[in-house]
Amino acid sequence: MIKKAKDIRAEYSKLEKEKYGREWTAPEIYHGFVGDVGDLGKIIMAKEGIREQENIDQKLAHELSDCLWSILVLADKYKINIEKSFTESMDQLERKIKDGSK
Repeated sequence: MIKKAKDIRAEYSKLEKEKYGREWTAPEIYHGFVGDVGDLGKIIMAKEGIREQENIDQKLAHELSDCLWSILVLADKYKINIEKSFTESMDQLERKIKDGSK
């Protein structure tokens, strides 16, 4: 997934350079991510019957994937080993859950 995310980001970078003369910065990518999170929220509301949309499950899968892509791209931009960080975070949460159950 990470390699695919980087490859697609590289393709977007080429398009941005053609269109804007430069590629998007990490903060600009983040702002795109925020827009995707907003879209995700609307789709979740539709999934729960609070909004009307067609093809909700398809849109939900797409938007979750868009959000994941943004996270992977931002991790790469900021030189975060996201696989390692995810594993460490999950290990911490697991320990916290186990400690809290005592």
